[in-house]
Amino acid sequence: MTDLSVRLQQVRARMDELLPAAVQQLQSRDPRLADAMVYGLLNGGKRLRPVLALAAAEAVGGSAVAAETAAVAMEMIHSYSLIHDDLPAMDDDDLRRGKPTTHIAFDEATAILAGDGLLTGAFEVLLADDSLQPQQALAISRVLAQAAGAAGMVGGQSIDLGHVGKAMTLAELEYMHRGKTGALIRASVQMGAMAACWPLSEQQQQALTAYADAIGLAFQVQDDILDVEGDTATLGKQAGADLALNKPTYPALLGMDQARAKAAELVAQAHAALQPLQAQGGEIGLLQQIADYVIERDH
Repeated sequence: MTDLSVRLQQVRARMDELLPAAVQQLQSRDPRLADAMVYGLLNGGKRLRPVLALAAAEAVGGSAVAAETAAVAMEMIHSYSLIHDDLPAMDDDDLRRGKPTTHIAFDEATAILAGDGLLTGAFEVLLADDSLQPQQALAISRVLAQAAGAAGMVGGQSIDLGHVGKAMTLAELEYMHRGKTGALIRASVQMGAMAACWPLSEQQQQALTAYADAIGLAFQVQDDILDVEGDTATLGKQAGADLALNKPTYPALLGMDQARAKAAELVAQAHAALQPLQAQGGEIGLLQQIADYVIERDH
């Protein structure tokens, strides 16, 4: 078992402790709503974004523990996005991580509200962390808000939905995915580092942003490849869903061989971006492993 797989297991176990506690902290008026929120949070998942936050904390010489609240807030945002992404009005998926999606397990209205609760609750949990300095908490919250909103994930998702069945150039596809997928990956890295080391130097910010932008796009290229080559049982969601919806993808635009080459090129860029942090004595090993994992994974 690799160091990364061990760390992923540890982070999953820790998140499975922290995430239900975060929902309880929100003091939902409706137990059914709270159950749906926890269901969306604990319905499997790689926990890539939380482990990125913790790894980034270590890469700037800080403690992974200092980044746990940022990791929880990010996973709440990510889980909300998946709950809403699966809805009939969006991708209309019945499976998520091999289990019924939240609107199937509960109902559509409850799923919408569960996503809303996780979205707003992420900021409540983050701002309630007394270990963060006020300006530090505000800066981290701003990063999260921008990444999750119209300038990031929501904007990218809107472009995606608006281009089903329509042609897209490679530049347009990359622009969309730097928002839809890449924004939260970038924010995970930035938030984890900011929580553990405040304030970050300009060099640290530049290195982390370049790394995160590269693996965020590589992650999406690999997702597109897996949608073509993967199977539903392994993926935990319906294989071929993008093809069925006639969505623009990297394999469709580049061909499979060039899509793989694009992913490998992006991972090489990610490794190069980390070198200034290593020169400063930062522990970059986990971030390096994650970069490789992004295009080696099968789900």
